[in-house]
Amino acid sequence: MGVLKRFEQRLEGLVNGTFAKVFKSEVQPVEIAGALQRECDNNATIWNRERTVVPNDFIVELSAGDYDRLSPYSGQLGDELAGLVRDYAKQQRYSFMGPIKVNLEKAEDLDTGLYRVRSRTLASSTSQAQPQAPQGQQQPGGYGYPPAAVPPMPAGPPPGGAARRPAPGGPAPVPSGGPGTTRRWIEINGTRHQISGPTLVLGRSTEADVRIDDPGVSRRHCEIRTGTPPTIQDLGSTNGIVVDGQHTTRATLRDGSRIVVGSTTIIYRQAEG
Repeated sequence: MGVLKRFEQRLEGLVNGTFAKVFKSEVQPVEIAGALQRECDNNATIWNRERTVVPNDFIVELSAGDYDRLSPYSGQLGDELAGLVRDYAKQQRYSFMGPIKVNLEKAEDLDTGLYRVRSRTLASSTSQAQPQAPQGQQQPGGYGYPPAAVPPMPAGPPPGGAARRPAPGGPAPVPSGGPGTTRRWIEINGTRHQISGPTLVLGRSTEADVRIDDPGVSRRHCEIRTGTPPTIQDLGSTNGIVVDGQHTTRATLRDGSRIVVGSTTIIYRQAEG
């Protein structure tokens, strides 16, 4: 069962159906939940092969009307949204620098049914002094939130962050090629798809080489090309692609590149021999 579906089911049982009544406004909780997932994907910072850091402090701006409806339940809703972000991060193997917080704020410039999400990476009070980001690289912090200092990179992966071994009966390892050959594959939700030709088309259509069942993905969304170097090309999709945290139409891929299409995260892999 997906993270968003579990979130909806939890809301259904809260306060004896109170949420079902209050959320008849134009802004639905699943919309906010999906926006928080995208905020994590779009602001993910790769530290090393074992650690990708995402924001942990979120502000959801609502119109005056929607805020007045939802503010009496902001505590419970914030807790549920924080739980969703935690579940999604575990699924995507993301890490946080501090506790997850989701708060609601009123925005006078928004009409009913519209909302904005701001986020930042906020270190816990126990963190040490922070290093500056490399020149030309922005630290996490989007949509008007001031960038937060990021703690020094740890010597090893975070607890629970070690590479996972495939479970018995799970996806088989990608076959090894001969000496001097390069094996290429992608990983989607723990499933591996080998790239055996010069191109691999990803999309929602049944005619795509790899079909992605995601409403945010176009029928022919993007194409991976196994040239030198390998690249990914947007095919005129509606929502575009994000590669290693950057919105783009074309990008060079490397082993471990993280591609986001819709609300789906794809990991590109390659190995010699």
